[in-house]
Amino acid sequence: MLSESDFQVNQLLDILRAKLLKRGIEGSSLDVPENIVHSGKTWFVEAKLKQGIESATQKKIVKMIKDSKLKVQAQIQGDEIRVTGKSRDDLQAVMAMVRGGDLGQPFQFKNFRD
Repeated sequence: MLSESDFQVNQLLDILRAKLLKRGIEGSSLDVPENIVHSGKTWFVEAKLKQGIESATQKKIVKMIKDSKLKVQAQIQGDEIRVTGKSRDDLQAVMAMVRGGDLGQPFQFKNFRD
């Protein structure tokens, strides 16, 4: 985003977060650097959307799942984590644990079957 002042850049970021929220995307999925680049009369910031899960975060999640002693298995597959288990209650407990884990990004759960 490019603007004539840092205040305007911050306003643009707030508008972008509001538009993302209306579309069902959490604001924490937006990766915004702390510093705003100043060059001449213009201010510039590059905001990126996070896709997938970083490997360090993946390892934390798998460790959390294994430490919970639930009867599920967790596997890292590319930028996703696959969790398999026999009990639906165990899978729902893992979902709640990951959501409440405060890992700095939103998570999406898909392909949940009996």
